[in-house]
Parts: sequence; structure tokens; C-alpha cells
Amino acid sequence: MRPFTKHTGLAAPLDLANVDTDMIIPKQFLKSIKRTGFGKNLFDELRYEDEGQPDQECTGRPIREDFVLNQARYQGASVLLARQNFGCGSSREHAPWALDDYGFRSVIAPSFADIFYNNCFKNGLLPIVLAPEEIDQLFAEVTAKEGAEVIVDLDAQTVTSPSGEVFEFLVDTFRKHCLLNGLDDIGLTLQQEDSIHRFEEKRMAAAPWLFLSRGQ
Repeated sequence: MRPFTKHTGLAAPLDLANVDTDMIIPKQFLKSIKRTGFGKNLFDELRYEDEGQPDQECTGRPIREDFVLNQARYQGASVLLARQNFGCGSSREHAPWALDDYGFRSVIAPSFADIFYNNCFKNGLLPIVLAPEEIDQLFAEVTAKEGAEVIVDLDAQTVTSPSGEVFEFLVDTFRKHCLLNGLDDIGLTLQQEDSIHRFEEKRMAAAPWLFLSRGQ
């Protein structure tokens, strides 16, 4: 998992409340568990006029010109501004996979659905909760100036608006440690690799029959 320390990026304002995980990545794309390749279908029903299908080439599909990610000024955005209850609905982990694969490093909203919020940390995506009035200010600044960038500093736990105003956010200490060091659940386990090997060796010596393959 990629570490997250400090990120400066173009911000895209998604001015919708209660965006659920089916809206983030529709159900027909859930067949793959590769964690990659979902970016082209992020917000598929909002980005395209037709219904997308797995493995379909998206080049040439009719797009919704007014959708934020289809506008030229927001191409390359890596910080997503959202409204309340972002990520509600089903618990699909494909939702943060799709956001990450598209290129987003952080999502900033006044509130998140709990399961989506937890899944973000497990996949290197930083969800940030700010007060509604702070979110309103970020939306206003980003829409007022093309190319407006937001600075997200995980170590300092701050978000800096395009005008330079600094907002502080809270994050669990353990989750912060994992993101700063790029540790997902597998990475955390591998930190104990030497201890695991020592345990396996002792267990094998004490009960070798447990390690015999079937048929022996």
C-alpha cells in the first residue's frame, strides 16, 4: 500500500449528498477482485449516458458533459470534495479501489458511512471529516478558481484551502500510523514475520504430524 504523508492536488467538487457505493462503482463491475482497473468506471452512471459493462472500452461512450469529472478543468483531480454521508449503501470494498485507481488520494466530506470510511484506510485512501461550513468554503474556493489545489497533510492533520486557510481534522492514531507507513493488514502481519516463523518452527518440532500432507 502506498504511504500517505502530505499531498497537494487538484480538487474536484462532487456536490451531491448520500452518494452510495453503487453510485461510486455500480454492481456489474464487482466481478473482479484485482483492485485495479476500476477507475474508468468510477461514478459510471453519472459520467456516461449509457450503461457500462465489465471489460467494455470506455473511449467513445457518450458522456454527461455537466458531470464534474468530465469537465476539462477537473481532469487530473486527486482530492475529492463531497457532501454528507458519502459512501453509504453496501459494504463493497470496490468503492475505495475505484477512487484510488482513478487517482484520488483523499476524500473530504462532512460525514462518511462507517464501513466505507474504514475501507478507505485499508486501501491507502485518506477520508477526512470537516465541519459543514469548512466544506462549504472549500467548495466555494475550488469552484471559483480553475486549477485550485488543496494541501492535505496527514502528519500535521491539516487541510489547507486554495486561499491558504488551514482546517484541522481528527484521525485515529493507529490508522494514521498505518497510512503514514503504507501498512495494510498484510503489511502489519508481515511486521511480525520473524515471530511467525519462530512459532511455526516450534510448533512443527512439537507436533510434526500436524504438518504432514494429506495422504501420508
